[in-house]
Amino acid sequence: MSPHDPYAPPDAHVSDPVGEPGELAGRGVRLGATLIDVLLLASVTVPAQWFSGYLPRSIDAAMAGQALPRSAILPWFALGVALYVAMQIWPLHRSGQTWGKRLLSIRIVDLSGEKPPLWRLLILRYLIFKAFAAIPAVGALLNLLDVLLIFRQDRRCLHDLIAGTRVVVAR
Repeated sequence: MSPHDPYAPPDAHVSDPVGEPGELAGRGVRLGATLIDVLLLASVTVPAQWFSGYLPRSIDAAMAGQALPRSAILPWFALGVALYVAMQIWPLHRSGQTWGKRLLSIRIVDLSGEKPPLWRLLILRYLIFKAFAAIPAVGALLNLLDVLLIFRQDRRCLHDLIAGTRVVVAR
């Protein structure tokens, strides 16, 4: 009989309460997919904003401590939302993968391992989370909490918990 070690890790096996719909995607590969998605979106929006003159005007206004009028901002906001839907949400809806996730062979599934419905992705995974994240001060803490929750055993961020999704290796 071995002596009791109070510093030893627990022997109990903790199983995932929602079953095993697939091997969980690693934290690094999830970060990589997010970076790819951001770079793809920026590769379209930043040149368009630069060559249209919007980005230089925004920089000049910011340097002068001013803001552009809403009439100049709103069309770019609308275009940004449309591009985000076309480049991120639509592929995610069709296959459970954004372009970055597809390149790195991971996908989003619901807790039963199926592709989540579009409404769940739009409303729960993005809209509700982004609305609260836009609140000054609260948004920064919410974003930090979202990122830090990936270090849980189930590797689900806050937006995954809200939407009832998880990210798995695509097979």
